Amino acid sequence: MADGPDTTLDPEDWKEIRALGHRMLDDMFDHLEGIRARPVWQQMPPDARASLRAPLPRGRGSLADAYRTLQDNVIPYTVGNPHPGFMGWVHGAGTPVGMLAEMIAGALNANVGGRNQAPVEVEHQISGWMASLFGFPATARGVFVTGTSIANFMGVVVARTHALGRAVRAEGLVAHAGLRAYASTEAHGCIAKAMDMAGFGTDALRSVRVDAAGRMDLADLAAKVEADRGNGLHPFLVVASVGTVNTGAIDPLPALADFARAQAMWLHVDGAYAALGMLAPDVAPRLDGIARADSIAFDFHKWGQVPYDAGYFLARDGERMLDAFAAPAAYLQRAGRGLAAGTAWPCDVGPDLSRGFRALKTWLTFQVYGADAIGRSISATCALARRLAERVAAEPELELAAPVTLNIVCFRYVCPDTERVNREIVLALYDEGRVAPSATTLDGRYAIRAALVNHRTGPADVDALVDAVLRAGRRLSLPPTA
Repeated sequence: MADGPDTTLDPEDWKEIRALGHRMLDDMFDHLEGIRARPVWQQMPPDARASLRAPLPRGRGSLADAYRTLQDNVIPYTVGNPHPGFMGWVHGAGTPVGMLAEMIAGALNANVGGRNQAPVEVEHQISGWMASLFGFPATARGVFVTGTSIANFMGVVVARTHALGRAVRAEGLVAHAGLRAYASTEAHGCIAKAMDMAGFGTDALRSVRVDAAGRMDLADLAAKVEADRGNGLHPFLVVASVGTVNTGAIDPLPALADFARAQAMWLHVDGAYAALGMLAPDVAPRLDGIARADSIAFDFHKWGQVPYDAGYFLARDGERMLDAFAAPAAYLQRAGRGLAAGTAWPCDVGPDLSRGFRALKTWLTFQVYGADAIGRSISATCALARRLAERVAAEPELELAAPVTLNIVCFRYVCPDTERVNREIVLALYDEGRVAPSATTLDGRYAIRAALVNHRTGPADVDALVDAVLRAGRRLSLPPTA
C-alpha cells in the first residue's frame, strides 16, 4: 500500500494543525482560568443535544468545524466538577498540569500493558511511592485502573484466589459456594457489584450495621461471621470503608485488622477518596491501621486532583496479584532483552491488557506540586467542611443530618414540609448555577449533601451555599398564595 493522503491519518498541513492546536490549548487555559465566571452546571439545550445525534461520518471532516461543535455543544455542558462551586459528589477538580500530562500521554499513545518501556517504569515508581505512603512492605505492588469500582473488584478477586488457591481460576466457584464477605451498610454499592462480577452473587455479601457515627459495628460483624461459620460457610473477606460515600465515616481499622487476622480473613480497604488523607498530617492519624490492610483501593482523581480517570489498586503482597491475574500467552512471551524484556508486566497484575498511560498524569502531578501541597489541599477541604458545619449549626433554619468526619457535610432546611422543600432546594440551586450540592437519604430522611473536594473551593463558596439554601428554603416553604 502506497503512502499518501488516502492511507495516512497525519495532517497534510502540519503548520495548520499546529496553529489550531495552540489555539485549543490556549482556550483550555482560558477555560480553567475563568471558570468562576461560568455556571457550575447548566441544562443542555435541545439543539445542542440534537447536534450530537448525527449519523456516523463517512468522509473526511474539518478539525476546525469539529472543534466548533465542541465549543458550542459539549464544553459548556459538562458536570462542572472543576468549578469551585461544585460540591455535589466526591469528584476531583483536576489541574492545568494534569491537563498537559493528558496531552503528552495522548501523543505518546503508549500501551502500558507491559513490555520494556519507560512508561512501565513510571508506573513502577508510583507503586513504590504508594507502598511507602501506606506503610506497606517492599513486596507490595500497585496498578492503575479506571477507578475504585474496578479496584474493589480486584480486591474481591485477589482475596478469593488467596482463600482458595490458583486452582479456582480454572475450577470456578461451583465447589466453593460457601464463601462470604462482609461490609457495612454504608459501604459503596460497587462492593456488591464486585461480588456479583466475581461470580459470588450479591447475597454472599453480608451487610454489617453501623454505629451512630456511620462506622462498622464490630460486635455485629463478629456475630455474623460466627453465625456463618456455624452454618458451615467460609468467611473470607472483610471490606473496610475509609470515607463512606454518604458521610465520610471511617471504619475502625485497627480493630478490623485484629479481627481479620484472628479469623484468617483478607482485609480490603475501600479508600476511594479518603485513603489519600495519608498525605495530610491532620488527617493521616484518623487512618491509623491502614498499613495492616491486605489491599487498598483508591482514586487519584478525587483528593489527589489528577484528571479522570486514575483509579488504583495496591496489595501488600504483589505475588497475590500475580496469582489472581497473570495469564501467560504465546504472544506475550518475555525475552531476556529488547522490547519484550521484563517480568511481571502490569497486565500480569490486573485485568487489563490494553492500558493507557494513566500513570503519567499522577506522576507529573506529584512531581510539580509535591505530596505536601496535595496534603494541604486535603486539609483545606476538611477545614471548609468544619466551617460549613459551624454555619449550619448557627442557623436556626438549618440542621446537621450526620456527624462531620472529614469533608462531607449533610444537612437540611427545617420546615413543616421538610422532604419536599429540601428536594426543591437542590433543584433550585442547580438552576441558579452558583453552587451545586448533591443529596442523600439518612435514616429515611432526605438531606442536602455537600462534598468538599475541589482545591479551588474557598470560604466564600461555602458561605454562598448556605446563603443560597436559606434563600431557596424561605421561598419554597412559603404557603401557596390563593
